Amino acid sequence: MSNGIAYPVFRTPDPALALSVARRLMEFGREDGFSRVSASAEFYSVAELVRVAKRLPAGRFRAQEECGEFDGVPLAEQPALVMGVEGADLPTDPASYEGRLPVEFNLYDGAVGSIEDAFTAAIGPNRGEINWRNLCWPDAPAQGLYRECTHAEVTLLFNTRTRDFDEAADDHTVLVHVRSVNVDGHQAMEPQAQWLAGRVGLTVLGPGQW
Repeated sequence: MSNGIAYPVFRTPDPALALSVARRLMEFGREDGFSRVSASAEFYSVAELVRVAKRLPAGRFRAQEECGEFDGVPLAEQPALVMGVEGADLPTDPASYEGRLPVEFNLYDGAVGSIEDAFTAAIGPNRGEINWRNLCWPDAPAQGLYRECTHAEVTLLFNTRTRDFDEAADDHTVLVHVRSVNVDGHQAMEPQAQWLAGRVGLTVLGPGQW
């Protein structure tokens, strides 16, 4: 069985530099008219949430709900904030968020170049990511590596080192995604990640993550 695995290849406390490096790697596999970009984040502060919503009004924000809280409640009667609202419609009253944090942000399936700068400028201290997908890594037959499109992605993590956003960090990490093939407990495709990183002057920094 195979799926995608992401290796860290660059890390810096400078978000603008992290974005620049991620773009260089993404452009190596970009397919014009086909590659797409998405962004996501989590907000634990109402003040930060409201600030970012003003700067990213097209994003969709969705608050937490208790397990089973709305069982049997028609969708039309559930709070809009729990169902998800665009930034322009986000409540500003802190009382609206009692028991609802963290609030998730998502902006899906944009054209490459459409959201990256605005998201990087707005993210501040919050945890989030930019993900470029529908890329294609080229052949490298001398290394025994062949064209890969299914699992070719680049992710830029802000203020965290995991895609689960489960721990805060003081820096930002660029990940390169390749196909995952486990052979006798070892990842057989790490050489592809290393080769890709080397095309833009980078190197794999540690183990991959799913």
